[in-house]
Amino acid sequence: MLTIQSLRDDKDRIIQALSKRHVDVTSDIEQVLEWDAGRRLTQATLDDLLAQSNALSREIGGLMREGKKEAAEAIKGKTAEMREQTSELKNRMHDLEASIQDVLCTIPNAPHSDVVAGKSAEDNIETARWGEIPTLHAGAMPHWELADRFKLIDFELGSKVTGAGFPFYRGKGAKLQRGLIRMFLDYADKAGYEEFIPPLMINSESGFGTGQLPDKEGQMYHDSADDLFLIPTAEVPLTNIYRDVMVKEQELPIKLCGYTPCFRREAGSYGKDVRGLNRLHQFDKVEIVQIDHPERSYETLDSMVDHVKGLLEALELPYRILRLCGGDMGFTSAITYDFEVYSAAQELWLEVSSVSNFETYQANRLKCRFKGSDGKPQLVHTLNGSALALPRIVAALLENHQDENGIRIPKALQAFCGFERID
Repeated sequence: MLTIQSLRDDKDRIIQALSKRHVDVTSDIEQVLEWDAGRRLTQATLDDLLAQSNALSREIGGLMREGKKEAAEAIKGKTAEMREQTSELKNRMHDLEASIQDVLCTIPNAPHSDVVAGKSAEDNIETARWGEIPTLHAGAMPHWELADRFKLIDFELGSKVTGAGFPFYRGKGAKLQRGLIRMFLDYADKAGYEEFIPPLMINSESGFGTGQLPDKEGQMYHDSADDLFLIPTAEVPLTNIYRDVMVKEQELPIKLCGYTPCFRREAGSYGKDVRGLNRLHQFDKVEIVQIDHPERSYETLDSMVDHVKGLLEALELPYRILRLCGGDMGFTSAITYDFEVYSAAQELWLEVSSVSNFETYQANRLKCRFKGSDGKPQLVHTLNGSALALPRIVAALLENHQDENGIRIPKALQAFCGFERID
């Protein structure tokens, strides 16, 4: 959530930056600032009234000690009026603060200056590319056919037991899945991330803290009986560890990682590009999160991008990196880099990771702060990245490393899954 102070200090720049998302928030921001001015005026009036009331209370105490009860009672009448005025002012403050909060929650994060003002994925900027796109043998199969041939994944059984988008992994398919999780966690551990096994359900306060609520209710599975949500990503519980926390500056950066299943309704997702593992309702992912000082968060972002590069190169998967345009970027992000791997049998690029800097947007919702050298509280910057999401990684591994007899396992992965080939 954008801060009131940033809107006061930098209104024009923020409005211009948000235009990259093709939204005009001018009237909303003007209204927020008008309410904020009214709130500050109300606060000043309230503070003055409370000071007068305190002074009168002291005067009443003095008169009572002097035995001047009649004079004291006369002043008490004034304090009763003041209490009524104080109550009215507090109610006005509450209403103004609630109105400001309601509107701020609808305004997305202001994009970083490097973000271009595109409208859709076609306007994203490719910033890097690595690896050669493999040439497959005649008769090469897409991953869903390979999964069936080698009994790795059973999509029909998943549909029977639960529904579409909930596959069963079996045999070497299950071992491959487990090996990838181990590999990603091991790499994160070596990079200094502390591993957590977080809850798979969150409350609405946590959903608000990282920006899933009120923006993405329709994409999350909700248990109405207990008002809990299945997590769409480990980012949510991991980042919320520091909700309402004042961290010590010397503790920064805080580096967290975790493996979880993730759950997304993916309402409205249809077509050939969602076949097989391309888009699921339940999938496994290792997430990395950093909480850092605002002055170095963009260096941190670069290091997280490099971490994902290392994973993909170890898996020998050709990839490209896209800096998302304003129209394709998430609601809470200031800048996002998407990683896509090439799926040779499908002949298309598949997104496998997003690495984002949210600057203070999540931190303001979370109330996650640190005390700077001047002793004043400051908001941290939060960042997160998929390192990595498994379904499309598995799809690309099966397709890109297949030959006439089976599937080759990349050398870096063999020790984690326990075999060199799937035949």
